[in-house]
Amino acid sequence: MQANAQHEQGWFDCGVNLIDERLEPASVLVQSRTANVKYLCVIATDLQHAQHAVNLCEQYPESLVCTAGVHPHYADGFTAQSAEQIRQLVASPHVVAIGECGLDFNRNFSSPDNQRQAFEVQLELACELQKPVLLHERDAFDEQYRMLSGVISSLPGGVAHCFTGDTGQMTAYLELGLYIGITGWLCDEKRGLALREAVHKLPLERLILETDAPYLWPKTLRPRKRNNHPANIPHIAEQLSALTGHSVMDIQQHSWRNSLTLLGKPGWGINETA
Repeated sequence: MQANAQHEQGWFDCGVNLIDERLEPASVLVQSRTANVKYLCVIATDLQHAQHAVNLCEQYPESLVCTAGVHPHYADGFTAQSAEQIRQLVASPHVVAIGECGLDFNRNFSSPDNQRQAFEVQLELACELQKPVLLHERDAFDEQYRMLSGVISSLPGGVAHCFTGDTGQMTAYLELGLYIGITGWLCDEKRGLALREAVHKLPLERLILETDAPYLWPKTLRPRKRNNHPANIPHIAEQLSALTGHSVMDIQQHSWRNSLTLLGKPGWGINETA
């Protein structure tokens, strides 16, 4: 596998909460480039965030893409107008996926019924507009899998963002054709035990790396800091390499290619096989 000469291979962080007040976009991008993290996908959790994300992408089009959608925590406020706003946001060339969407029955900040309704509408929009989905799921795997299975034949792909599940859940997502988003959760020997076992069965062809910054600082990285950062993507790759035996180069090549395939935009290029 060789990098396109015009778009030399680097790293792509496919999940950054760059709207979070703890991150300063210009500073984040400088640090990211220093670590050869060339592209970032800015995650939106509500429609105000999504508009802010689009504005950031317009400011830094050479480095950023974003999502547009409503996180299950905010599903109680999801309306028909919300669906129309997503449709309008997706018209931007910077919006590459619908999300962060899905189900979260762990905290139930929104009612399960409203979560299902908001997720169903966003899945329908993804199918109609032919955009992949960036998926959130906590303690709701069976229901989320059922809903995804009903539309997967029309859905143009997706990523299980910040996957923290076990081997069985990962295998089920893989059978749907989804990518698996691996974060610094992998670096937590206690909370991440199930994930650390599951990645042994994760094909590199379905791997996507992300930080979920400013959250999920990798616990194996010292000195420990309060805020995670896209520049920590290479460290996550090193930890994945140590666990699985895949070389860091192979991990980088596959994650880069997979990320561009799912979330890249025209002009960014995709690695081609020699």
